[in-house]
Amino acid sequence: MKTIKKCFDNLLLKKIVSVCLVGGVIFSPQTIADEKLRWKVQAVFGTHLPALGDPIKFVAEDIKNASGGDIQFKIYEPGKIVPPFGITEAVKNNQISAGYTWLGYDQGKIPAAALFAAVPFGMEPWAYSSWWYDGEGKALAEKLYAKHNIHPILCSVIGPETAGWFKKQITSLEDIKGLKIRFAGLGGKVMQKAGASVTVLPGGEIFPALEKGAIDASEFSMPAIDQMMGFDKIAKNNYFPGWHQTFTASHLVVNKKSWDELSNSQRALIDMACTAGTLRALTRGEALQGEVIKGFPAKNVTARTLPSDLLSELKVYTDQVMTGISEKDADFKEIYQSQQKFYESYKVWKKLAYLPNEY
Repeated sequence: MKTIKKCFDNLLLKKIVSVCLVGGVIFSPQTIADEKLRWKVQAVFGTHLPALGDPIKFVAEDIKNASGGDIQFKIYEPGKIVPPFGITEAVKNNQISAGYTWLGYDQGKIPAAALFAAVPFGMEPWAYSSWWYDGEGKALAEKLYAKHNIHPILCSVIGPETAGWFKKQITSLEDIKGLKIRFAGLGGKVMQKAGASVTVLPGGEIFPALEKGAIDASEFSMPAIDQMMGFDKIAKNNYFPGWHQTFTASHLVVNKKSWDELSNSQRALIDMACTAGTLRALTRGEALQGEVIKGFPAKNVTARTLPSDLLSELKVYTDQVMTGISEKDADFKEIYQSQQKFYESYKVWKKLAYLPNEY
């Protein structure tokens, strides 16, 4: 046993012995690296939020069970270690090993990041997932974030958000002008171009802002999630469709050095758990919304549809925003063009294979 301990000490502390042979058993740095992994992982959304926040909790459970406890993530709620919008920066600097976040919050420092989180008038969640796994999405995300010492892994996709919760009805573009609204990601830039006064707030700060009148309206997520946030108590007009966020993708972001030091089996297990988490988030999100919307009348909430001419005007502004950012940022242009190229091919199949919406 003393000989084995000495061998382990050489491997772990001096890092000068590549292989130790004791009693016919080979102990390598890889063997030891596979034994235990403990990561602090901060979430950007509360893990009580179904499909949006809880996927990382289930992913952590799956990883722990599949590894026999050898790989464990300790999940921290928003703001427990670093501010909600500071997760990727903390991961980059190895303040925490990993985080579960919405990459759209990075667009201030990494404009192209928003394209991996949500795109106005963009793909539906299954089309985005296809682009990520079978198109260029995954490779482009890894290329973009490698510059920031981060390895991103798709860990959740859900369907469209609502177009927002409004205290007053929206009938035209004039109703948006001057509106104080919480809007995140690229959709926020479009609303800004349409004349709204846009602010970005973490989820936990939205309800107080609505309640105090600091904002007139807000988008956040799907009805089942928004209901838990209490928006329906103040803003009684819930608008559809979610033009600004046709999919919502969340990612596990890992310090790249930490990721590269993992064994192949550890990386594969984390990848598989996140892939499973992506599907389960999608199914859970789709399953919950109908019953919540059916309960709107009892809460004096009205589900409303944005006028088609307003949607057309928002699409024009969206094209202007996307073109403008593409002209300034090469990464944004490359990724956006990849998405458009993929969708041009995908929609040929979609148009022929799926029933029209009226069915």
